[in-house]
Amino acid sequence: MGTMSTLPLEVMPNSTVFTLSGINASWESRYVFFCITFLYYLVIIAVNLIIIVTVALREPLHEPMYVFLCNLCLNGLYGTSGFYPKFLYDLLSDVQEISRSGCFVQLFVIYSAVLCDFSTLTVMSYDRSVAICRPLEYHTVMTRGTVFKLIVFSWFLPISIMFLTLVLSSGVTLCGSHIEKLYCENWAVVKMTCTSNLANNVLGYFVIVIYFGHVIFILFSYVKLIKTSLKSAANRSKFIQTCTPHLLSLINVTVASLFDMMYSRYGSRDFPQGLRHFLALEFLIVPPLLNPLIYGLKLSKVRNEVLKHVISYIVKF
Repeated sequence: MGTMSTLPLEVMPNSTVFTLSGINASWESRYVFFCITFLYYLVIIAVNLIIIVTVALREPLHEPMYVFLCNLCLNGLYGTSGFYPKFLYDLLSDVQEISRSGCFVQLFVIYSAVLCDFSTLTVMSYDRSVAICRPLEYHTVMTRGTVFKLIVFSWFLPISIMFLTLVLSSGVTLCGSHIEKLYCENWAVVKMTCTSNLANNVLGYFVIVIYFGHVIFILFSYVKLIKTSLKSAANRSKFIQTCTPHLLSLINVTVASLFDMMYSRYGSRDFPQGLRHFLALEFLIVPPLLNPLIYGLKLSKVRNEVLKHVISYIVKF
């Protein structure tokens, strides 16, 4: 069959339906994309669930660092649930569209998950800082109550920010109905406002300041970690073993998020469609799979417990 594309609907103020940028491909290609995407999503679910279940069931992993890792994987499942099911449905649909309320729910889930990734990685850097720089105080500082408060913080802040974002975005009059992405995102909605979007811009800068503070805290923690690790071979070994996965995950999430932010604001329609879609989706494709793999492969304790858990399950089966 011939190629298909999604054309913007007639501009209607405060339209109740948004059209999304479709994939210009034949139905045969769409079926291939559907199968690849479906399998990839299953792998994301499986890998993250393996880490979550292993941490939950294996007592040796009931330590703050692994609880935070479990939280990171749980957030990966939460964030991808906002994109993949809808995208899989759109691949088999003639028209790629989403209701206004559905659009706000989708952008809330996706971007609260992105912010939660940063908050969780910040919390993990604090945990590593205490473990390596103040080892004798670690269990006194990182109590169950403290771990619970840090996890609540990693979720409460992003959800609160996205709630404010939705309140501001949902209350404006829109003079457009087409989003040049495969999913809803706040900047695309804000650009369609008929009036000044000063409040959204102020909130955007506020969020940048907050998460720039996260980055400063992480950098400060790593300066302390590096200084401490240079003092002894044991500290260096501990730093390499436990901080390398954290650093790789941080780079992974940061680069992916910058890709999305830069493309949203400065992306050109002159780019090939495939490249535009990759730039827009990179943070939904790479971090959810790489984060559990990085920790699962690098941390020997996690790797060994995963193998024990899988082997015990196979034996019982």
